Amino acid sequence: MANENKVQFNLKNVHYAVLTEAKTGGATTYSWGTPVAVPGAVNLNLEQQGEITKFYADGIVYYQSPVNNGYEGDLEMARIVDKMLQDVWGMTLGTTSKVLTENANTEAKAFALLFQIDGDANEDCYVLYNCTGTRPAIAAKTKEDTKEPQTQSSTISAAPLGNGNVMARTTSETPEATKNSWFNEVFVEGAA
Repeated sequence: MANENKVQFNLKNVHYAVLTEAKTGGATTYSWGTPVAVPGAVNLNLEQQGEITKFYADGIVYYQSPVNNGYEGDLEMARIVDKMLQDVWGMTLGTTSKVLTENANTEAKAFALLFQIDGDANEDCYVLYNCTGTRPAIAAKTKEDTKEPQTQSSTISAAPLGNGNVMARTTSETPEATKNSWFNEVFVEGAA
């Protein structure tokens, strides 16, 4: 723990990987596509979801249990890349026109969200395994004395997988090989 971060700053290296669930017999397995980079990370603010349930007996809190329902909040990017619009939100790219079309009947796909946060000692890598997101809003305003970029945001909900896994994060003790390959595939503890 000698090199553990005291503070964190600077969101970067945002990636997504589309999630596939397969049911074989009674078991569910999870796999993800190859992570795809989404440049232009601006802000990520995810709040924990879940409450503490209290059971009263003998005039006191006899038992209490916290519930982990994952995280929810906003991912703000300079601009959501076209590939993510297609892979996650199902927009289609015209073969000859090369125009992206959104259809209200297309269902969004679940995905893993991978990202990195710098710290004073280390860069921590994260993966949220089972995310869904709202379509990014469309916003623009007129140019005035200066060009001020407009960003796009998606509200992200990171729910637990069926096996209970919500998130994984590297530590100061994580081997460099694991950190260096973090964005090559979705990390799963014990996977070959």
